[in-house]
Amino acid sequence: MGVQKKTRKFAQVDILALIDNGLRINCDQVKRVIGQRDARLKKNQAKGEIENKRKAKGDEVVRQIPQVSSSLFFQYNTALVPPYSVLVDTNFLSHTVQHKLELLETMMDCLYAKCIPIITDCVMAELEKLGQKYRIALRIARDERWERLRCDHKGVYADDCLVDRVMKHKVYIVATNDRDLKRRIRKIPGVPIMSVARGKYVIERLPDAPEK
Repeated sequence: MGVQKKTRKFAQVDILALIDNGLRINCDQVKRVIGQRDARLKKNQAKGEIENKRKAKGDEVVRQIPQVSSSLFFQYNTALVPPYSVLVDTNFLSHTVQHKLELLETMMDCLYAKCIPIITDCVMAELEKLGQKYRIALRIARDERWERLRCDHKGVYADDCLVDRVMKHKVYIVATNDRDLKRRIRKIPGVPIMSVARGKYVIERLPDAPEK
């Protein structure tokens, strides 16, 4: 039976042989080189902490779910019944004047039901700031037949005010021709949008609306 051959490990040096021969020992030959993926390196420790935080965040249990309005049956809003409350935007009033439409009569022709136009303080403030060009729209908004809503927020930006109101209370139809506001309203389930098109008012996202 032969003698098992001993293999030399990586960077291993026969220190005793070197001493006997009177040679100097190179310490770099004795030590192992640390790999770039070694966990002891600072950059790898930082990566490991980020991965651990990401895993911990993914394993968190959801404690609170946003409450859905009780008036919604899937996308159908059961709270929308005549007389309809219509939040009117500045842009909508401007298009109404351009097409020479009567506000209340055209709304009732669109929905075949009684409607209550609602003007908020911020919409009124926007019309007042726009000056003489929108004086007819401002005169329509000041009509005493319409309902007025007080605003308690800072500033006169109407879009944020209207979006905030329909998110809290899903009992309104939003009347606007503003593309950005329409896009924001479409993300809120159960809120119909009224707009001016083809010389009349049109409604979208209202299941009971009469077909034209």
